[in-house]
This record gives sequence, C-alpha cells and structure tokens, in this order.
Amino acid sequence: MILSRRMAEYAVKVKYEDLPDEVVEYTKLCILDWYGSALAGKDEKPIQSLLELVQEWGGNEQATLITGGKSSIGNACLVNGASSHIVELDDIHKSSIIHAGTVVIPAAAAVAEAHNLSGKDLITAVAVGYEICYRIGEAVSPSHYYYWHNTATCGTFGSAAAVAKLLKLNVEQTMYALGNAGTQAAGLWEFIEDGANTKQLHTAKAAYNGALAALLAKKDFTSASRILEGRRGFFNAMSEKYDTDKITRNLGEEFKILENSFKIHASCRHTHPAMDCVQTIMKENSLSHEQIQNISIQTYQTVLNITDNPNPETVYASKFSSQFCAALIAIKCSASLIDYNEEILQSPEVRELMKKVTVVADPYYENAYPEKWGAKVVITLNDGRTFSEATDYPKGDPEKPADKEELIQKFKSMTLGKVWNAEEHVQAVLGLEKIDTAEWISMALGEEQCKQTQ
Repeated sequence: MILSRRMAEYAVKVKYEDLPDEVVEYTKLCILDWYGSALAGKDEKPIQSLLELVQEWGGNEQATLITGGKSSIGNACLVNGASSHIVELDDIHKSSIIHAGTVVIPAAAAVAEAHNLSGKDLITAVAVGYEICYRIGEAVSPSHYYYWHNTATCGTFGSAAAVAKLLKLNVEQTMYALGNAGTQAAGLWEFIEDGANTKQLHTAKAAYNGALAALLAKKDFTSASRILEGRRGFFNAMSEKYDTDKITRNLGEEFKILENSFKIHASCRHTHPAMDCVQTIMKENSLSHEQIQNISIQTYQTVLNITDNPNPETVYASKFSSQFCAALIAIKCSASLIDYNEEILQSPEVRELMKKVTVVADPYYENAYPEKWGAKVVITLNDGRTFSEATDYPKGDPEKPADKEELIQKFKSMTLGKVWNAEEHVQAVLGLEKIDTAEWISMALGEEQCKQTQ
C-alpha cells in the first residue's frame, strides 16, 4: 500500500469519540505545555523580529498571535511556532526525535480559530498530527537526524495532517496535503555551529508549510502520491537508513502522543539525562561544586554531535552545551528558565567548572538510542571520592513521568509576568472539550492579557 494513502485513511477515519480518555487528557496537557512555552518565548528578540515582519506583511485577522492581536493563519503559524520553541521547554518524543507541539499545535490552533471549530476538533487534530509526524520520524531516525532537524522536516507532515483533519479533507486531499508537506520539509542542523536564530525559523516554517499544504489540498492542489517511499522521495533523499514498517505498525491501535515527553530543564533535551544524574548526585550527597575535581559524562553519540560545546558564547548556545548545563546544575541544583542568563553564562564559577566536564560516547547508550536517551555520570571529588549515577530516561519521559500538577506548575512558572491569571488559562486549556466554538482560542491564548503585559 502507498504509505501516504494508509496514513490519510487513518487521519480521515479517526474521530474524537475514538480517543480514549487518557489520550484526551494527555493531549490537553500537550497543548498546555505548548502554550506555556509560547508565552514564555514571545518577548525574545528573534520572535519580535518575526512579529515585525508579519506586521509589515499584513494579513486578514483570522488567528490570534501569541504576542497579541490577530493576523492571517500563515502569520500566526510563523509567530506562534517560533515563540513556542525558543526557550527550549517544549515537548519531545524520543524515538522520532521531534518536538511536535511547536509545529503541530500552532498550525492546528490557527486553523481551528479561523474556521470557528470546537475544542474537540482541536484535540482530535493534535492527536492525529502527533501520530503522523512521530511515525515518520521513527522511520528515518537516527540517520536522518545528523543533518536534518526532525522537528522541522518530519514535523511538517504533522502540521499538515492536523490541519487536514480540521478541514475534514477526504483521503485523496489528505494525501495531497502530505505530499506537499513533504516537498517543503527542510531544516539543517548547521545553525548549531553559530547558535543562530534559524532554529526558530525551523518550527515557524514547519507549522506554516504544513498549514499551507493542507489548505491548498482543500482546493484539490495535487502532490506526489509516494512522497515518502518514492524513488526521489523523502526517505531516499534524506536518510541513510529507514524502516517503512514503522509507518503502519499498529496504526489505529495505539496513540503515540502517549509516548510524548515533557521537559523539566530549560535546555536541549540531549543534555537532560546527564543533568538529572548530576542533580541527583549533588543533592543526595550534599555536595558543593567547590569539592569537584571532574565530571565525566558517558552517553550516546548524538549528545556530542549536538551539545559538545565547551565554550558557548551566548545564552542560547549555553542551552546546547553539555559542559555548561552540567556545571550549571552542579552549582545551582536547578536549570529552570531563569537560570539561563548572561550573568550566569559569564560566571567565573561556572566557567571554571565547565573545564572539568568531559563528555564521551558509550556503546551501551549509543546502542539504546533513540528508544532510550541515557547517560552515566561519575563525579570525582578533590579528596578522591567518587559518586556515580545512571539513567536510561530523563525526568519527563513516560517512564519517569511528570504528573499533571507538575506540568501545571511548569506552566505557571513559564508564564510568570506574561499573563494576569495563570490559573484561568490552565482551566481554559484543560476544559477544551467542553467548548463548542473557537471563541475559546482568544481566551486560551489570552489576547487581551498578552496586549496588557507587553
């Protein structure tokens, strides 16, 4: 069977009533987590640059911008997709290596608002979008991930699938949406060498391109039917190894959104396993960073590929430095949003401890990746004593879950100073299935609150 057709048939068939209660509740938590990340990032300079651009472009007032006011669906995808990725607290799926929330939800929310759809419609579309992009990401990972940012590439399929579901496209039209999403899928990791703003463009365009693909499909704008497995399609062009079975295995029998992970630390997810280990060692043994002679991190190769940076020059780059993140959490026993700032980046204590951090690839963790994102940390003290800690799963993974209350508190922490009444926003999102029209969007996105707090 043509893979796009199989996924399209799934997307068209699934209904809100087919979603188990657990999936509905989990999907709402994903939306809440995305929303908090978007609010937390809305005032950052790269987001303001995007906002200035879309204001220059103009557009019909179809969808709410996280920064306040309304613009076109496409402009909302750009601003809201970028804003939700910049503080590095958005969700992640291990085996596909995708931050689905930051691409699927901005596109789905914009279209749901523009077309006056219900909370149930949004929940269903988000679950479908996560399912599609996670399966494609699993099929091409980890080889695709070396050059390509999965969130940008595979995520484009997810936003297209979510919007196609909202627009009630038929099977042929949904195939068009997937085909046109695939031909736009892009996003190279080279930005990491400079700590550049491009990472935000990745999520902005993945949301935008997916919405564009589906909206054109509604007008019967055709596309390649075999965009994934075709001779010159996504798989052959963009990955050394791929597994087509992962696209259809148990499709319709399970919900991959339940495999989603939530971030606790405000940094690249690849830094989290080691950070959890360092934090545990420091807390459980009441250690001080002044006692440390060295910190040895053993982990999987991708950690080195993405986060082996002993001298980050910007706050954003520090979130992609295993050395900085390990030193930071050893000193502060915390790595929240407020812990990443210019003062701490230049702190002599942090800089000195960073020199004592080594990161190496270990066969055990390399062979387990990407199903497991693990690390072992050994801290040696000046007096010769050693302490070690290992994990296969960082906090926030389904195997070490963050519960509902923890995620609510994370939202409140991320949105401090961004909204007037965080609890009101929490209840708006967690009650989405009770809302019949898109009026909830402007409430949930807090248009007036955003305006007043700028």
